[in-house]
Amino acid sequence: MPGTEESAAASSAAKRDRIFLVVVDDSAERAVALRYACLRARKGGGRVALLRVIEPVGLVEWAGVGVMMQEERREEAEKMLSGLAAEVNEITGGFPILIIREGEARDELLKLLEEDPRISILVLAMAPGSGGPGPLITALTGRYANRLSVPLTLVPGALDEKELDRVT
Repeated sequence: MPGTEESAAASSAAKRDRIFLVVVDDSAERAVALRYACLRARKGGGRVALLRVIEPVGLVEWAGVGVMMQEERREEAEKMLSGLAAEVNEITGGFPILIIREGEARDELLKLLEEDPRISILVLAMAPGSGGPGPLITALTGRYANRLSVPLTLVPGALDEKELDRVT
């Protein structure tokens, strides 16, 4: 049946086009979100995208110093993403999409979701302990929830590799 083959091909293409976005910050739980997204992409088809948002340099007396500081932050972000890309490739067998933006993490994330229709799922991990889920999750599940254009997957930040393998 030709229609069935076309449907299967379209479904397969849709899975390959599914992008799991992980916000790369300096939190410990970032590793849990990254591993979860990689396992989901590997097992269910799709790609991983990594977003690193660097804060803009504040007022600096000398313009050249500000430019140097911003270049250093960007180089650090590129180095971090490069290391994580190798990890993603090892788990998924494919290289992630790497995105660096400058500004407030919440605002840049929401802009990216509006601009890139390929992103299918946002994966964030909650901070373990009693301090709350973290400021980004709090914002995205509260005041800014109506601006999310994709499903938000919240992963408990205390999950270990064995538990992540079990739930994906």
